[in-house]
Amino acid sequence: MARRRRRRKNTGDQIVVSLILVALVWAFAPGVGWDLLDLRSRLGWPPTRSGQALSTLPDSEAARQLRELTVRSSDDSSGIPDYNREAFGEAWADVNHNGCDTRNDILARDLARPTFKPGTHDCIVLTGTLAEPYTGKTIQFERGDKTSSLVQIDHVVALADAWRSGAWQWDEQSRQEFANDPENLLAVDGAANRDKSASSADQWLPPNAGFRCDYVKRQIAVKYSYGLSVTEPEQDAMATQLATCSG
Repeated sequence: MARRRRRRKNTGDQIVVSLILVALVWAFAPGVGWDLLDLRSRLGWPPTRSGQALSTLPDSEAARQLRELTVRSSDDSSGIPDYNREAFGEAWADVNHNGCDTRNDILARDLARPTFKPGTHDCIVLTGTLAEPYTGKTIQFERGDKTSSLVQIDHVVALADAWRSGAWQWDEQSRQEFANDPENLLAVDGAANRDKSASSADQWLPPNAGFRCDYVKRQIAVKYSYGLSVTEPEQDAMATQLATCSG
């Protein structure tokens, strides 16, 4: 009996220590992009369902759109071909036929005070200042072999995520238009873009907590516009974030 009591005490101590560690991480880690959902995943805890949170969200366009998105099982990938970037056509194609490729279009849109290479009809961006949304930093962009990649163009809804959310059923033209849609593109910090990779909202949110509401709203709007689906954990993460948004 004494051994059982000691075992319970040790287990209780471990739980207390774990809770303290979680509290410390929660208090000091938001600057590197951790949140409660991320902590649950890192600690191996099962995901929570926020169906009640979704149904009780304040009325907004984003909440309405989120409720109308098709929810699919995250375990069901049967019949979906493997993702291939080439399925979305030429990278940064000039789909709007303005003579400039999409990357330069987005740089010109998102950078403050952009300058352009002479003789390119203001198509090739040379420099500019980016108020970077994912990290909250200010980045001085300068075109060059070693500097251009410091600012990358992110698909807010990643192409691989779009693929498994329904784009695998589209024709080639529709996928190319999606890949170059300005509403789904942002100029961002290169390292943050690589960190995000093809993650959905339950797997990654911007380290800059002040931008998370806009980020999730934009993902929802894009998925709604294109009839793409979400998984249950993704829907939960979006609803949880919307619950913190004002306006």
